[in-house]
Amino acid sequence: MDPAEDLERRISGIAALDQPLRRDLYRLLSERRGAWVTRDEASAALDVPRSVAAFHLDKLVEAGVVEVTFERTTGRTGPGAGRPAKLYRRATSEVSASVPERRYDLAGSLLATAIAEAERTGAPIAECLSTSARAAGRAIGREAADATGRLTTREARRRTVLELLSRHGYEPAVGARGEIALVNCPFHRLAEEHRSLVCGMNLDLLAGLLEGIGPADRLDARLDPEPGYCCVRIRAA
Repeated sequence: MDPAEDLERRISGIAALDQPLRRDLYRLLSERRGAWVTRDEASAALDVPRSVAAFHLDKLVEAGVVEVTFERTTGRTGPGAGRPAKLYRRATSEVSASVPERRYDLAGSLLATAIAEAERTGAPIAECLSTSARAAGRAIGREAADATGRLTTREARRRTVLELLSRHGYEPAVGARGEIALVNCPFHRLAEEHRSLVCGMNLDLLAGLLEGIGPADRLDARLDPEPGYCCVRIRAA
């Protein structure tokens, strides 16, 4: 899914909960821990008319925060068994949105991997984080290159790099001499609290990404902090 479409979807999901009854319905489905709930059950639990419960449940489905299925709840089958009932449960995806986009899940995964490796080997955590971030970046780059196919021109490689950076929340902006400035830091709050560690992780991640995607116009990721931008810039090597 395109990053802009994904963000729009997540914002719509949150907006759908900006209504007291829908929040109550979403809370009810959350409490059922993945169990399917009928319109009648929701109506009885919240003491509202069935038609009202059905209307707001369907709005949550439209917003993508609730899933729906059809099933006969009477246990009867065949002719005369009646129409299947419409059942609802909370969607498995998280309801969250950030503008600009943040990727604390990725940072958490890299940090957890580094800590586990440090405990296993006795190596410094910072060293393990550098290794895990670079490996993750290479994997991201290779996956994009494989999905795109052979990148035979300099422009195609640069375009793929820009698309990949956008997809991961960096908001790249091409400046003079083809330098790529990153308007957004996906790890902003962590970087504010642990700048040296997180900026180093970010640099290794992006360096690995460039390695994985291939010789993208000989681009090179470097630390170059500037107010209002990510600490890393990508320049021609």
